[in-house]
Amino acid sequence: MKEVLQLTNDIQDVPRLGEWVEHIGELWELPMPKVFNLNLALEEAVVNVMNYAYPGQQGMPVVITASDENGVQTFTIEDEGIPFDPTLKEDPDITLGLDDRPTGGLGIFLVKELMSSVSYEWKSGKNVLTLTL
Repeated sequence: MKEVLQLTNDIQDVPRLGEWVEHIGELWELPMPKVFNLNLALEEAVVNVMNYAYPGQQGMPVVITASDENGVQTFTIEDEGIPFDPTLKEDPDITLGLDDRPTGGLGIFLVKELMSSVSYEWKSGKNVLTLTL
């Protein structure tokens, strides 16, 4: 079973993502803590795409596909923006104090922590980030 959500790189589209995740949770009968974690991870990943994939461009596509096969939920986020592999980003040292920690990187770390697996590929001119729940 597949569900697809098409957004643009407009931050105003983010509430649609949350509604879609809730719909997926109901459709697949996922427990609320799982839906919450999924929403948090997808929102972080999608907002990063919206903010950074298309510098200076508006109305560009961000497509999220959800599939549930044999009890494994997989979500792909695709964009045609500049190539970027977030899985190569080194995890931040969360033992450091806020003043000693460099800015950025926590969102990708959070996504990795909330999902079972996170993978990236550059395929047919698109960034494809795959999250497995």
